[in-house]
Amino acid sequence: MLKTPQKISVNEDARLIPYWSMVLAALAFMLVEYYFWIVLPNQHSHLPPIGLRIYFNISWGLLAALYFLIVGYISKDAPRRAMSASLWMLLCFIMPGGIGLVLYFLLRQPLNSRCPSCSTFVQGSFHFCPQCAYQLIASCGKCFSPVRAADQFCTRCGHELASDQLPARLHVMS
Repeated sequence: MLKTPQKISVNEDARLIPYWSMVLAALAFMLVEYYFWIVLPNQHSHLPPIGLRIYFNISWGLLAALYFLIVGYISKDAPRRAMSASLWMLLCFIMPGGIGLVLYFLLRQPLNSRCPSCSTFVQGSFHFCPQCAYQLIASCGKCFSPVRAADQFCTRCGHELASDQLPARLHVMS
């Protein structure tokens, strides 16, 4: 039986977006508003209908603001994943049409954590600590895919997990 997903409060998500990014997003939105309502009407004698102007005004303003918010998010998220924040922020500004953002989300590393035994930083996908060989994730004894400590059978190969020798820390959890 699957557990219900953990709810993340708005405050926890917002801490990954720095204040400078929020300020730049607000400024970008206001500049787009200024351009569409003040500068553009003075340059053209023929203007599109008001509904179309409102649509483009709001959508382009929100897109510009979202762009700065995502770049700010990358500035906080990349160091958590042992990646270069400045390189990814630069790529996001240089690559046209949001391609840099898509590349970041496709190529980003998993979150790093600490080994409970020796406090070495390890990737989330590691089964064992590379420094002390501490088992970080419970795994099947036959196919070595990750399993939960309370599972009776492996979800990949159907192996009965009770026949495996579990480490003492996993006996405590189950």
